Amino acid sequence: MKANAILRNLGQSIWLDNITRALLTSGTLRRYIDELSVTGLTSNPTIFDNAIKKSADYDDVIRQGLDSGESEEELFFTLALDDLTRAADLFRPIFDRTSGVDGFVSLEVSPLLAYDTARSIAAARDLHRRAQRPNLLIKIPGTREGLPAIEEAIFAGIPVNVTLLFSREQYLAAADAYMRGVERRIEAGLDPAVASVASLFISRWDVAVAGKVPEPLRDKLGIAIAGRTFKASRELLVSPRWLRAYNFGARPQRLLWASTGTKDPRASDVLYVKALAAPFTVNTIPEPTLHALADHGEVGPPLAPDGGDCEQVLAQFRSAGIDVDALAEQLQKEGAEAFVKSWNDLMECIASKRSQLRKAG
Repeated sequence: MKANAILRNLGQSIWLDNITRALLTSGTLRRYIDELSVTGLTSNPTIFDNAIKKSADYDDVIRQGLDSGESEEELFFTLALDDLTRAADLFRPIFDRTSGVDGFVSLEVSPLLAYDTARSIAAARDLHRRAQRPNLLIKIPGTREGLPAIEEAIFAGIPVNVTLLFSREQYLAAADAYMRGVERRIEAGLDPAVASVASLFISRWDVAVAGKVPEPLRDKLGIAIAGRTFKASRELLVSPRWLRAYNFGARPQRLLWASTGTKDPRASDVLYVKALAAPFTVNTIPEPTLHALADHGEVGPPLAPDGGDCEQVLAQFRSAGIDVDALAEQLQKEGAEAFVKSWNDLMECIASKRSQLRKAG
């Protein structure tokens, strides 16, 4: 049995960290669903930038919009929603079969809004309305300014993928925002079953401390942070506050492992997938990791509910001079900045394509 199927049987969802029009039209995504246990996917500006830049698949739509007066941002969301609603329809049977637990795709609001609460809320409402798909998650960053937008989106009945989380504390703040939205729906007599995942970024931790810690600690920080956060998640899901909400019909927010492609060339290409096997979680993985998992991947023992040795490992990093709390804030800030750069690159890519197609007549 492939490792992909073993993870599925354990109760972990595998979501593809990619979307292109070719994946849809060639039948590749359909094959990933049927053969590699893929049950959802995520997208981001970099993924779409590469898809548009490296193919002519989007040229016809861009050409049709040359005289529409749409901005690059408006045109992007037209393209993205076309791809993602088609993908959502492919995953809809999984969504229906799991009663809305799995089978999701994700589309994020503009990264330029990471620190703008009001506009994040408005953008989330608009994208949800345009998509008209119950299994499309709107990605909102778990920044301080993003937290009220998460709460408002959940209260409005919009499924949310909370992104840019790097620590237990950031996760708990995002989970609290989610629950506030759920509790407001309960108080208003609305259906509280609004789906959400909370995305914790893993590999960027190890990239940040590469060459700064003793060799025995190489590639261990991201996994330790995941263990600490998993423990907090398990405790939260059975807390009196959350159990009360379940009794009114709410559903638990799932923890999602993001950025799980191995960055260290000396490490296993399935390092994080093997280490982070855990029930009722999601692992979003890039295509090379998906194929590596199917080809030669192994599944390790399930992540310990109490985080295992995560606190001992984190103590070793502190002894090595790593301020984990400060680094979490730095990584979130740098992550938001990287998303903005990717967004600007994407807008420039669309503008360049428009110019080329206009000149070509």
